Amino acid sequence: MEKSSSWDNLLNTGAFRFERLVLKDIDNAPVIMINAPDIVDQETCLFHRDVRTGDDYFRILHLAISQGLSERKAVPVVRFADGEYAYYNYDLNCNGLYQQAESIRAIRKAMPLHIGALKKLARAGKLAPLVFPGNTARKSKGLFSLRSSKKNSSASTFMQFLFDNGIEMTADNYIPFYVVYAYLTSDDFIRLVDNRKVCILNSDFNRESCIKWFARFSSHPELSFVETPAEYVATRWEAMKEGILKHISPDTDICIVGAGIGSLAVCVDVAERFSIPAIDAGHVLNMMNDRMDKSNGARLYTIRKTNATA
Repeated sequence: MEKSSSWDNLLNTGAFRFERLVLKDIDNAPVIMINAPDIVDQETCLFHRDVRTGDDYFRILHLAISQGLSERKAVPVVRFADGEYAYYNYDLNCNGLYQQAESIRAIRKAMPLHIGALKKLARAGKLAPLVFPGNTARKSKGLFSLRSSKKNSSASTFMQFLFDNGIEMTADNYIPFYVVYAYLTSDDFIRLVDNRKVCILNSDFNRESCIKWFARFSSHPELSFVETPAEYVATRWEAMKEGILKHISPDTDICIVGAGIGSLAVCVDVAERFSIPAIDAGHVLNMMNDRMDKSNGARLYTIRKTNATA
């Protein structure tokens, strides 16, 4: 697989292109109606030249998770957006609803762990950054501008960070951010985990709500819960890691993770330790727990034409 020589020529070489992400049965209209009009810009995302459609990306992710389950193979899947872009740019704007980093010093101390986890993720799993024209500071000719200041934490600065640390994004390890949401809320995924042992790692867990969420498609996974702190997983994971992993049953089939910016390290270590898929679910965990208020409402690519409450 050909790799780009640097992040600033991703589009120039033709390795990636911008295209509208269209997924079967997804209806974004209700989300667009209740948000600022420019949210529609996020429907346009990066596509690798070897991938033709959004549904192809959906199938790629489904195949990776299915194989991870059947072959007991480590498959971490991690999303990256504004909070991560700030964190990897040493910017305390990474702190939002939850505190992710105590200080710039704490970020710097934890950065070697994150870089190592990113390299493992790129080799074994899927990187799912939110990349659209509006958060890439594109030049007039349509290329990425990577001369952003430290205060401009964007997809461009994140991708330059990856490149500077020898982490390549390819057709094998990249999927669009919103494909993860679409997949986790699909009947394909929910049926895949029927009768499987599913461990939820998160700071919240409402067992009754989660059971009902899966039961919509007659899926009945065996759910377990391991609590993670609501704050500072990104900077303190090394210290808390063993205390959390010891509570995950060795026969777990798949983990669904919500740990903010710390989800990278959690997903990579869980997947590696237990040889299973570990998916950074974020907002979808709020949906499972019937706590969409924590996400300030619905998100793109989580509502289906046939089921507006999905």
